[in-house]
Amino acid sequence: MNIAAVEPFILHLPLAAGSISDSTHDVTHWGVVGTRIVTESGLTGYGFTGTHAHLASDRLITSCIRDCYAPLLVGEDARDGSRLWTKLARYPALQWVGRAGITQLALAAVDVALWDLRAKQAAMPLWQFLGGSTSATLDAYNTDIGWLSIATPELVDGAKRAVEEEGFRRIKVKVGHDDPTVDIDRLTQVRRAVGANVTMAVDGNGKWDLPTCQRFCARAADLDLFWFEEPLWYDDVGGHAALARSTSIPVALGEQLYSLDAFKSFVAAGAVTFVQPDVTRLGGITEYIQVADLALAHRLPVAPHAGEMSQVHVHLSFWHPSTSLLEYIPWIKEHFEEPIRVADGCYVRPEQPGAGTTPLASAFERHARPLR
Repeated sequence: MNIAAVEPFILHLPLAAGSISDSTHDVTHWGVVGTRIVTESGLTGYGFTGTHAHLASDRLITSCIRDCYAPLLVGEDARDGSRLWTKLARYPALQWVGRAGITQLALAAVDVALWDLRAKQAAMPLWQFLGGSTSATLDAYNTDIGWLSIATPELVDGAKRAVEEEGFRRIKVKVGHDDPTVDIDRLTQVRRAVGANVTMAVDGNGKWDLPTCQRFCARAADLDLFWFEEPLWYDDVGGHAALARSTSIPVALGEQLYSLDAFKSFVAAGAVTFVQPDVTRLGGITEYIQVADLALAHRLPVAPHAGEMSQVHVHLSFWHPSTSLLEYIPWIKEHFEEPIRVADGCYVRPEQPGAGTTPLASAFERHARPLR
């Protein structure tokens, strides 16, 4: 299964809501930035990372794929997954200019495409190719109802609708106002609306400092929060460890971490309870598995962050024994051959061969952006 071509692409997919905001980001489109890898027999695999659809920075990713990784891949056997990942991840010239950021995003896209190829060749969905599912069910938690840009009345209505009409038993609400009492009020109203039996997590997207987080957690003690995600600056191991010691609300993080070693530092410090790797920022599926196994070794739950909107993570979550729930954001599913599906608050297990990463032709026709 020798590789004949590595072809990067950029898709900018519009959000149905028009725009959303959390404490640190404003988004109108989601960037699906990655590559198709074609073998000599014509079999094609797709992989991508997720971005905020900024064309100039997206082109940095595709140029890394085209100019740095593609020459290392053409002619290679796509079945040699571990060897190829090591060849790319440890390539001296690329190590010198980056072990995080652009090079990892590009590596993630390539690695996912290679796994997609191998699962397609085996005529199996990725979860089955990896060894089979470890659970018959996978809970979905709805993040899309909880953006900071949603006014409080609409936030409450959306949370009630997700629970009462759509069957979700888990939701996540964004926090991060300059005045945290605003967030406490919003969360109190949501908790009152959805009841005590619904799991409610919160996500700060790295906005607050340690004292603010500690005050927020003290005020939120009666709200039964499932976790506090990204409460502090992403790389602050000591701050997260101090927060974890000072509150009973579990700390969740990982979407902004780019390596197994970064996760290892947080785990060793007792700074994280819910481990949230993302194949789009790690070195793809290969390094994701390493992180998930690290969490398993420490008996920590894995709750992936859905930078690819769960098209890949649904497979990994059904397969890996540390995962029982997965983020649900339905922004891009309509653009894929086998879109993610949720019924009665649980993910439907995908059945088509591959990693769920094959876009529809219409996505390229309508939403492709030029590489140069």
